[in-house]
Amino acid sequence: MKVFLDDERETPAGWTRVYWPDEAIALLKSGQVSDISLDHDLGDDVRGTGYDVVLWIEEAVFTQGFAPPRMQVHSANASAKQKMLAGIAAIEQRLAHCVTMPSLH
Repeated sequence: MKVFLDDERETPAGWTRVYWPDEAIALLKSGQVSDISLDHDLGDDVRGTGYDVVLWIEEAVFTQGFAPPRMQVHSANASAKQKMLAGIAAIEQRLAHCVTMPSLH
C-alpha cells in the first residue's frame, strides 16, 4: 500500500489518502505500507504534522526493529521539509549502520 498524507493536494492514483498522522501511523503499524509521502502542514498542528510520522518511524526503527517503507516529503513548507528529510536521513543512516555492522553476539 502507498500512503499519501495531505490535507489539500489531490491524491495520486494508486495511493491511499490519509489526513492525519494517527491515520498514517495506524497503517504503518499494519506492516502493509510500501511507500509513504508526507506533507508537513495539515491544518491543525494540535492534531499533528507530517514530522510526527517521521518521528514515529524513527522511534519504531530504533526501538522495535521496524522496517520502514520508502519515504518521501512533498511539503511546500521549506524549513519543515528540511527537518523531515533530516529525520529520514537519520533513519536511513541507522539502517545502513545496522546492515554493515557485524553482530557482537
